[in-house]
Order: sequence, then structure tokens, then C-alpha cells
Amino acid sequence: MAADVDWGFARTVAERVAGRDPFAGSYHEASLEVDLLELTTQAEGLVEVETGLVSASGVARAKVTDRIGWVDANLASFERLMRPLIGRLNDPPAVGDGTQADQADGLLAPVGRAFNALGGAVGPKVAGAELGALLGWMSSRVLGQYDLLIAEDDRPDEQDWVYYVGPNILSLEKRYGFPPQEFRLWIAVHECTHRAQFTGVHWLRPYFLSLVNELLDSVDPDPKRMLDALSDTLREARTGEGPSLKDGGLSLLLATPEQRATMQKVTGLMSLLEGHGDITMDRATVDRIPSQRRFARVMSQRRKNASGLTRLIQRLTGLEAKLAQYEEGEDFVRAVEAAGGRDLFDVVWTEPDALPTINEIRDPQLWIDRVRAPAGA
Repeated sequence: MAADVDWGFARTVAERVAGRDPFAGSYHEASLEVDLLELTTQAEGLVEVETGLVSASGVARAKVTDRIGWVDANLASFERLMRPLIGRLNDPPAVGDGTQADQADGLLAPVGRAFNALGGAVGPKVAGAELGALLGWMSSRVLGQYDLLIAEDDRPDEQDWVYYVGPNILSLEKRYGFPPQEFRLWIAVHECTHRAQFTGVHWLRPYFLSLVNELLDSVDPDPKRMLDALSDTLREARTGEGPSLKDGGLSLLLATPEQRATMQKVTGLMSLLEGHGDITMDRATVDRIPSQRRFARVMSQRRKNASGLTRLIQRLTGLEAKLAQYEEGEDFVRAVEAAGGRDLFDVVWTEPDALPTINEIRDPQLWIDRVRAPAGA
């Protein structure tokens, strides 16, 4: 059976898993869209002042959507991502065309290897159900997303959007009694910080996409080699030599050593970006959002207090590791600034080699010593 994904079935599954939007059709939706369009412009200015990063792609564009709209946007990204992978699995001798991925959380190449190792090839509906279930589950939790789509010339009008999942924002505002204008600006600043990072640092997006290509190029469709990789993973799990689920979910467990090395680079980068995003979100709004400390406390508790099925899903998909990126990234930024101020931290934006590794994120002094070392030392 040829490997493929039934994208329509994926959408159907996602819609069912996502459930009914609690504020679908509510009169609150209209005010949310008006507010977020205006607040995104305001947030972009606050981010520029706080970080010094200026987007080279013009002004930010905001789009307020419902859960299935967010699913549709991400399905489009996954479809682009998986074109070369599916082509290679359908026709092993073919060479991938280098199509690029939209963001680090969508790096499914190792998952593709796992599917084929377990069953020779996954039927389109099975693959669609897997992807749809994951996106449907996530769509009920995500608040905003800067959508870094993957192909430079593929549907350019759909690229470079700041998305907001309106019903989820409204639900949290009602549940916790958040002041709407404050909470919406707070979220907008975080997403605009990510946009500033990728569009204000000229080399960052190409570098990130090069990591994605490394992962795609490393996928080997040979079932025997995939089964060997699965066997190695099980052996490492028994001996404790390899990574655990909490380090990055099934994708990391089932990756080859070369893929793991690339994934660790992605993890270090995303930890930096998420931590920088959270810190910027608080600093840029300190005089404008009296409730920001409460927002931060509630959101931190929300990340940590998952239990039962939610925690299991987070661990299997690698989302648990992603949640840890926020705190580790924040700790790194604060430690670097304590050692050398904003000037030292801004070294991270100078070139790819200046980015911290995941080990340096967790031990900032390693990065500080490295970048301060004399040239040639």
C-alpha cells in the first residue's frame, strides 16, 4: 500500500475531536476580531521598542479564526511539509524536493519513519486520523500562533499571518475573569515577538528551514532500516541509554542519532525563542497591563497542571518537552542578561553559530564562556 494522507478525513477527525466552539456565534466574536486587528498593530510597535527587532516583511497581518479554521491552516502546512516525504515513501528511489516546514512543532519526519517501521506503510485514512486527532486536540487549547509557512512561492497570500483562535481566548477570559483588552494585547505581543524574531533577523528563517530540510533528507524509506531503528530504540529504552519520552515524545525516541542531533538544535532554538517571547511579552506591557502577573501565573499553572489523558498526549507528542522550553528559555535569557546585559544577549541574533545549544540553554554559563572566548581560542 502506498503511504499517503487522506487530508479530508484528517479534517473530519479534527473537527470531531475539537468539539463545538463554546462561543460559536456569540456576539463576543465581533468585538474580538476588531480588537485583535488593532491590538496586533499596537503589539508590533511595543515589540520593536523592547527588542530592537524590526520586521523586514512589512506590517503584521492578524487573522481571528475558529478551531477548524486553525486546523485548516495547519493542515495546509503539513501537506506542504509532507509532499517530499510521501513522494519518497511512495517511490523510494526518488529524491526529496526540499519542500520546507512551517514550524518546529510540525517536524513529523521521524513519525513518518515510525509509521512505516510498524506497518510497512500506513493507509491514507489511518495517517489522516492520526494527524486529525492531534490537530483537533490542539485546536481546543492554542490561543495564538505566528504561522511561518513553508514554501516561499506557494500561496504567498496565505503566509506570514498572526493567527488567534477566538473561542479559546474568549473561554479563558470568561473562565478566569480576565480583562479582555489587557489579555488580548498580552497574547498579541507574544505572537508579534515570534514574527519579529523570524522576520527581523535576516538569517533566522533560512537557518530554521535548513534544519527542517536536514530532517526531511534524513528520512530513509527502507522498511528494514526502519525496523532496525525501532529495535535500537527499544534496546535503548530498556538500558536507559537513549532519550526518554519526556525529552521530546515519540518523534525523538524513534529518530536516528543524526536526526536527534538536528532535533536538539531545533529544541535549543525554540527554547530561546519561546523564552524570549515570554520575557518580551511581560516587559513590553509592564506599564500597560496591570493584570500581566496574574495572566502569567494562570498560564503557567495551566501548562503544568495537565493530568490523565492530557498529560499522556503531551508526553507522547513531545508537547511536554515544548512546555518546558518556556521556563528554560526564560532562565537562559535572564542569566545571560545578568552576566552582560542586553548587549550580551543580543549576540544570539548575530549568526547561527551564536545560537545556544540545548545544553547551553540549560547551563547558560557554557554559552557565556563560549561567546566571550577570544577568537581562535
